[in-house]
Amino acid sequence: MLPTFTPEPYVDFNQSQPRELMLAALKQVRGELGKSYTLWLNGEPVTTRETFSSTSPADPDRVIGVMSKANVDQADQAIRAAAEAFKTWSRVDPEVRARVLIKGAAIMRRRLYELSAWQCFEESKSWIEAYADVCEAIDFLDFYGREMVRLAGSHPVTPFPGEENELRYVPLGVGVVIPPWNFPLAICAGMATAAIVTGNTVVLKPASAAPVVAAKFVEIMHEAGLPKNVLNFLPGPGPSIGDALVCHPLTRFISFTGSREVGIGVFAKAAQVQPGQIWLKRTVLEMGGKNCIVVDETADLSAAAEGVVAAAFGFQGQKCSACSRLIAHQDIYDDLLERVVARSRELTIGDTTATDNLFMGAVIDKNAHNKITEYISIGKSEGRVVLGGTKIPDKGYFVPPTIIADVAPNARLAQEEIFGPVLAVIKAKDFDDGLQIANGTDYGLTGGLFSRDRFRLERARHEFHVGNLYLNRKCTGALVDVQPFGGFNMSGTDSKAGGRDYLQLFLQGKSITERL
Repeated sequence: MLPTFTPEPYVDFNQSQPRELMLAALKQVRGELGKSYTLWLNGEPVTTRETFSSTSPADPDRVIGVMSKANVDQADQAIRAAAEAFKTWSRVDPEVRARVLIKGAAIMRRRLYELSAWQCFEESKSWIEAYADVCEAIDFLDFYGREMVRLAGSHPVTPFPGEENELRYVPLGVGVVIPPWNFPLAICAGMATAAIVTGNTVVLKPASAAPVVAAKFVEIMHEAGLPKNVLNFLPGPGPSIGDALVCHPLTRFISFTGSREVGIGVFAKAAQVQPGQIWLKRTVLEMGGKNCIVVDETADLSAAAEGVVAAAFGFQGQKCSACSRLIAHQDIYDDLLERVVARSRELTIGDTTATDNLFMGAVIDKNAHNKITEYISIGKSEGRVVLGGTKIPDKGYFVPPTIIADVAPNARLAQEEIFGPVLAVIKAKDFDDGLQIANGTDYGLTGGLFSRDRFRLERARHEFHVGNLYLNRKCTGALVDVQPFGGFNMSGTDSKAGGRDYLQLFLQGKSITERL
């Protein structure tokens, strides 16, 4: 019998043992950089003539791995192979499928430091951010395995004389999984294994900026005993490979995490019924946010400043849950701003594989760097730069923590997702004004409120329109089955990843009646 699920604990890298283990893992991974990785198609490794390289954001000359590059024909082959594999995998006992995930989690736990080190190289994550990502992946596998055991078999319905009635949940079919680059193991593993453990087969198109970590996930699932034809692995360009997978008539559902623009495109393409398609495709979409933390005049300003800085600049602000707006009551605006700026000045930045325990690394690539710096330029005309331009490494895509004060609620900096270490600070006249500003974007993913006023906290529970609301703490760092994650409005379909209803998005209910 499996023990009760509990989240994987974090370590403190200020302690000698975790620090030494991480340094050893970085040394190990450094010796494995530049290797080649194949596609996995119908249970077989496939090497292609055309390849692409994954490089380090902190040092673009450093090749992390060389990936075989799939084409449209291989996308079609992968879907058809997955459709064939579904005939057998869907009939495997749910508890057996669950054990594959539990085994995968155990393997990840043994390789926790190594998998963290890969993310430091490929993503420029800080040590603790990388470690937390692997812990979340472990949690997804452990939790979804247990949830499948709970959902398996017959579910009770109201008895009716003369009949035997039952409800079962059955898998959908072939799923296309398109994860983001920013949580290359956690979200990739969570999306893929939720579909797999429920009896579906998967075509995984990893993010082009983080394909090596995704390849490590596939390797782990094979070691855990997953039949190799159940999980097809297709690195390749999104506009061609992604569209071919989404539009294929045999695709039954699409699970996507990424930008609003791409998510809307997936939603639209999935809605088009293709020749030979006999179902309406299901979509599970998570598309980012423009999150904020509101701080009123009753709040603990020291705690608020600490929470804002951690949520705004952790992993360079490259989280869909990151705090990109600080909304402060006018009475404490100047004091809080001073505290946030002072704390942000203390943050360390650099190559996280070269120097231990840095807070920030580089942003993911040149395009992200250019986009973020463009928004900083826009911010100079929309507000007052109170922090920015601090010293950064000469090499790599580094952007220092940047704070722009006195931003209007309807400014571009306050409305558009930047996905970088840029914080817009907005002044609110009172609590009602702050709440209105908080809800005044197209998104609704995460939000936070720092307040000592019980009735304001209660109002926020009902009126602060986000999928994940945090009271008197930062707005990042959701834990599996502790804070099921997913947002409202243009943040997506509120799928609540890591929650107790998430697996049912990949299942369909079948009612069965037998006359006695």
